[in-house]
Amino acid sequence: MSTPDDVPENLTEARMRFIYTLRSRGVTDARVLSAMERIDRRDFMTGIFSDRAYEDMPLPIACGQTISQPSVVALMTEALQVGPRDKVLEVGTGSGYQAAILSQLARRVYTVERHRPLAREAQKLFDKLGLTNITCMISDGSYGLPDLTPFDRIIVTAAAEDPPGPLLAQLRVGGIMVVPVGQSDTVQTLIRVIRTETGYEYEEMRAVRFVPLVEGLGH
Repeated sequence: MSTPDDVPENLTEARMRFIYTLRSRGVTDARVLSAMERIDRRDFMTGIFSDRAYEDMPLPIACGQTISQPSVVALMTEALQVGPRDKVLEVGTGSGYQAAILSQLARRVYTVERHRPLAREAQKLFDKLGLTNITCMISDGSYGLPDLTPFDRIIVTAAAEDPPGPLLAQLRVGGIMVVPVGQSDTVQTLIRVIRTETGYEYEEMRAVRFVPLVEGLGH
């Protein structure tokens, strides 16, 4: 990962503006901001789009997927309230950026991806960056990882019509899931779910736009 000591001055300034933008979008958690500062989004992008890594916008990656808007990554991470002893499940590895952010906050991150090329590239990057507390798996994320339950936190980076039942069942009591929900790619709402002793509490957070959550493995 690049650091301010070994990148050109214009990139250092761009990363400073990047953190300022996150603050201006309402991100206030100091641990989340620190994680976003330590993990360089530029490491997760290739080609012509790497020059736009510090812009607050989603950008395309391989397999028809996207790397999420940084402020949305930060706000979803903040909503999870990840603790240093938490075990986190991420559904939808994509570029690996969200998992890398979570790795700075949690004890262990399990991330699942249905597209084999994305999972392979993400794992290579995790290894390169020394992010040893991330386990990346090729799997149908809509079913989670039942053999590793329960999870303290679950984050879904693709939109489902409703919070998926198999994932809700894998959340421990007191655990939190953050998931975009919506029946179209234009109207989606970010939902925070807290599992209680008697059921689930749901909180609507903000409008978002994500790729759909698809069952099965990618081809």
